[in-house]
Amino acid sequence: MKKADIPLFFATLQAANPHPQTELEYGSHFQLLAAVLLSAQATDAGVNKATRRLFPVAGTPQAMLDLGLAGLEEHIKTIGLYRSKAKNLLATCAILVERYGGQIPRTRQELEQLPGVGRKTANVVLNVAFGEPTMAVDTHIFRVSNRTGLAPGKTPLEVEQRLLQRVPQEYALHAHHWLILLGRYVCQARKPRCWECRVSAWCDYRPKTPPPA
Repeated sequence: MKKADIPLFFATLQAANPHPQTELEYGSHFQLLAAVLLSAQATDAGVNKATRRLFPVAGTPQAMLDLGLAGLEEHIKTIGLYRSKAKNLLATCAILVERYGGQIPRTRQELEQLPGVGRKTANVVLNVAFGEPTMAVDTHIFRVSNRTGLAPGKTPLEVEQRLLQRVPQEYALHAHHWLILLGRYVCQARKPRCWECRVSAWCDYRPKTPPPA
């Protein structure tokens, strides 16, 4: 994608959705962190279904610790890898209570030291909770960045670094949400819905998928 086309690409996405939001449901910074941790290799819809039952009874780090491993597993057993996620989430809750008074730390270094929290999760929390212009590269963003030519890279970190270089500052805060939604609903993995895409004019993907007969 030509550098001159990138502002047009994002201006079009912004016009269609001026204030994009994460599709994960949460009521606090801790609940956001927990939901993102649970969402690894799972759908947002599947996580929301579980957390709608979990958060009303265990919506804080201490309440989740009080729930215990068996209780937490029972609430999230519909989510993939739920046993390892439950252990990581409880270990994270213990650290939040002991070191941070139950609050979420605000630096990448501190977030990535929490069990089950990697770079992508930290980026989501920094962006959604604290308004930092991070790029949380998931499978959707990785695919869209490479397929469109926006920010090609062989690894998520390489794509993230290219996005940080190429996305204009005025679009940086919401860029990863626009790209996730584009990949989730339009630029899909098996068959991109090019005929529905608002930004196809600036996309390098060829040949464009024709509309269904």
